[in-house]
Amino acid sequence: MRKSGDRLLLATAKRDYRPWLMLLNAAVTTAAGLLLPTALAGAVDMALGGTFVLATILWLLLLASIEVVGDAIGIVLAASITARATAWLRRRLTQRFLTLGHPSPFAAGDAVSRVTGDCGNAGGIAVTLIGFVVTVVSSVGSVIALALLDWRLAAVFVVSVPLAGLLIRTHLRLTADDVLTYQEVSGEVSARLLDSVSGLRTIASAGIADRETDRVLQPLPRLAAAGAGMWRTQAKMMWRAGLLLPAVEVAVLTAAGFGVLQGRLSTGDVLAALGYAALGMGIVGQMTQLTVLERTRASAGRIAEVLDSPVPRRPAAGSSTGDIELRGVSVDGALHDITLTIPAGAFTAIVGASGSGKSTLAGVLGGLSVVDAGEVSRRGTVGYAFERPALLGATIGRSIGYGTGADEDQVRDAAVAAQVHDVLIRLPQGYETPVADAPLSGGEAQRIGLARAIVRDPEVLVLDDATASLDTVTEAKVDKALTTALPGRTRVVVTHRPATAARADLVVWLEDGRIAGTGTHAQLWDDENYRAVFTGGE
Repeated sequence: MRKSGDRLLLATAKRDYRPWLMLLNAAVTTAAGLLLPTALAGAVDMALGGTFVLATILWLLLLASIEVVGDAIGIVLAASITARATAWLRRRLTQRFLTLGHPSPFAAGDAVSRVTGDCGNAGGIAVTLIGFVVTVVSSVGSVIALALLDWRLAAVFVVSVPLAGLLIRTHLRLTADDVLTYQEVSGEVSARLLDSVSGLRTIASAGIADRETDRVLQPLPRLAAAGAGMWRTQAKMMWRAGLLLPAVEVAVLTAAGFGVLQGRLSTGDVLAALGYAALGMGIVGQMTQLTVLERTRASAGRIAEVLDSPVPRRPAAGSSTGDIELRGVSVDGALHDITLTIPAGAFTAIVGASGSGKSTLAGVLGGLSVVDAGEVSRRGTVGYAFERPALLGATIGRSIGYGTGADEDQVRDAAVAAQVHDVLIRLPQGYETPVADAPLSGGEAQRIGLARAIVRDPEVLVLDDATASLDTVTEAKVDKALTTALPGRTRVVVTHRPATAARADLVVWLEDGRIAGTGTHAQLWDDENYRAVFTGGE
């Protein structure tokens, strides 16, 4: 049955010329392998006859050498093809995840599982298919070779073909569902584990480690059942194949024995017949690879699920750089019918109680969050800084310049603007200090995240509680430095501080995902509900 990922697997196999080289190498090696039993038979007959023919020995050595060298070349090509195909799939999948934006419809751990495990499995499709082609060609060639020796040998061998076909069909049917379930549950476990690792401190402080362990491991029975099903199917196939192969060889050997008694075959021909019987039954021995093929198809289906996900609507170009306009925007469970215009160059503060939708609105304004309804119009590049930034990159300096081509001077200027330069130059290796070795406080990490946003020189700068860990004086200095470093830029700040809101040109006040009011801080302060956002009703 055709699966959703089969088209992707075909595209993966066809994208590179190296599989053709591997196929050509396999053709030469397979031809040598099919000729080898006959050459060996000739050498045996020569030895038993007490003669010495140099050409026979040289022919045998040539065929054996071709097989050895061909196998070595095949191993190198297989590794290269698989690595390149895996990298190509991971690049496509990563780009798609980035295109889908935030929040992603796929859990973080599940996404990691697809990018790592599933792409690794699917990347081997060309090598797997070539292996099957070689096995089938070897089996057919062996039957033909047996027929050339004696048609009776081929007839005896062909009787086993329906049994082998039945084994293969049964194995595929029983394995498919278990393999898919195994892949899906593995992704679910990865997602739960990543969530727990991200919240280790919270879990420890709440004293719920045992409960969280149970939650992460809850899918394991389904995973174990799928794995056990795969192994049961594998075991059945192995013992059936283990019985079939020697039975076929005994039948061929018996028929060859009668051929020797009747003078149709020589002793060497019997040896060749056994060799061809083993080659012909190679397709049964390859049935373990059918599980690999099903796992590959299941992985490709999971990759295709992401690649086929609809791309969210992107904001249309605004009338001028830095303008942002929202018309009837809604995000399920977070925002409802938001209509808002932020002029280019304005400093806008988003305020509201916890859970009012501030971060979601900031994400929509900057393009990180996908809207379910309405239209977003924005023009210009966006720089983001978060409350808890992830510091990526080998060193602190590279973390600031992450994703850009910024040089040392630009990185330093951004750090100065973010009021973190004095901290960084006191680190053991300054800007070259490895991120893992930098003893940073929460506020210092926030300022590094802010510097990373500044270095991109964006037209729109979105700060999602990015200064929450700074004291009021430092925050005011950062605000002043931003005005100098990024003059005339549109700034959107999610904040809980009245002092920050007071400095804004425009305040957007949210309640339960709706705009409760807009204006300056002074204008809104007369509303006791607005004051309660900062005072808690006191």
